[in-house]
Amino acid sequence: MKDLGTVLYAVDGAVATITLNRPEKSNAQNTALLEDLDRAFDLAEADRDVSVVILAAAGRNFCSGHDLTGVVNPDDTDPWRAKRDTPEGKLEHETVMFWDKTIRIRNFPKTTIAEVRGACVAAGVMTASACDLIVAAESAWFSNPVARMSAVGVEVLVEPYAMGFRQAKEFMLTGRRMPAEEALRLGWVNHVVPDDDLATFTRALADDVAKVPPLTAQLLKRSINDAEDNMGMQVAWRNHFMIHQFMSATPTALAKLAQRQQKSSMRDIVAERDAT
Repeated sequence: MKDLGTVLYAVDGAVATITLNRPEKSNAQNTALLEDLDRAFDLAEADRDVSVVILAAAGRNFCSGHDLTGVVNPDDTDPWRAKRDTPEGKLEHETVMFWDKTIRIRNFPKTTIAEVRGACVAAGVMTASACDLIVAAESAWFSNPVARMSAVGVEVLVEPYAMGFRQAKEFMLTGRRMPAEEALRLGWVNHVVPDDDLATFTRALADDVAKVPPLTAQLLKRSINDAEDNMGMQVAWRNHFMIHQFMSATPTALAKLAQRQQKSSMRDIVAERDAT
């Protein structure tokens, strides 16, 4: 197993497992984690023996969303912080770190399986949904409360294509938690299994997929992705990305961001939402 810093990388046969490893922050995505995640996918792509990638997470939660502490705190040394002081810099940051990295996972040439337990919130939803398959533990729940902060959701609008358009409107406008069983009913996730069985079940699924010749699996994935794109998915995603840029720069959204800076995590924001 390789420790890349905030991500662990391991290979067993034809299956690589990438593990988000910031459990103390519920695997919130800061700059370091996103860069380490990209490095892990580089390793998996370069390894000809790997045909399936499992994206897992350490601790109780898959991912609690973006960790923007480093890019909004004036005293932080995050290399993107100063750039976000201008609209052009903010656009560059969110294009490189959020849009490009999500699209990379979605179009990755090998089959990807998200292994989700606990909270999967906002950017966590975006990342998990970029994977080809999702296996959820019974404890898993999904939420995108970002509209409450006036940011029109996160950067990539996965929800309409994951659960259907009408359900996506309710999910995002209310910011409610969707339990794993409901996500299964809507076709968002492929399987829901007991928490204790999550890793074993996901690995068995990966081994099944790995029986398909790699080129066959790659071309089949590309064909299905092309079908989605021909329905206008990536055009809609790009349109949403630019709407997100506009809305997140409005006075209302900036005021909400300032309020969020007073919270220690997305967990606190979700708790405040649930109390209202």
